Amino acid sequence: MMSCAISARAMSLPGAVAVTDYSSPGAGAGDRRKPRDHKNNTGNTDAMTFDRQALQASWNRTRGHLDAARVHLTGLPNIDLSATLEFLEHNELGLAFDCLVDLGDDLNLPLAFWQHLDRAARELRLYSDALYKPHLTAADLCRRHLAAASEKE
Repeated sequence: MMSCAISARAMSLPGAVAVTDYSSPGAGAGDRRKPRDHKNNTGNTDAMTFDRQALQASWNRTRGHLDAARVHLTGLPNIDLSATLEFLEHNELGLAFDCLVDLGDDLNLPLAFWQHLDRAARELRLYSDALYKPHLTAADLCRRHLAAASEKE
C-alpha cells in the first residue's frame, strides 16, 4: 500500500504550532482586539482584520486545490490518504501538498491532478528561483510532472 512518506508525527515536533480558524462566527471572539482607540493610541484592527481575512481566503483557495487533486487519488487501490487527510484537518497545507506529490509521483495521473497541485504550490508560494538547490523539492517535482502531463495531452 502506498502512503505518504511524511510522517503525521511531524506535527508533534517541538515548535509545531496549532492554527485556529477564526472565520466561523463566534470562534475566538475573546481573542479579537477592540477597535482603534485614538485617545490612547492603541490597536489597529482594520489592518489585522484584513490580513487575517486575506490569509484565510488564501488557505481556502489552497485547500480547494488540494482537495481537487486528492479526488484523483480517492478510490485508487493501495493508496493511503490518511496522513494527507490529517494534515488537511490541521491546516498543514504544505505538508498535505508534499504528501499528494509523493503519492502521485509514481502514478500516471492526468494533467488536471498536477494542475491542481501547481495552483496550490503557487498559492503557498513554494516555487523558488533558486536553481542551485542540492535537492528537489515537492514543488519542483510537481512542475516536472505538470510539464510531462501537458506534453501528453
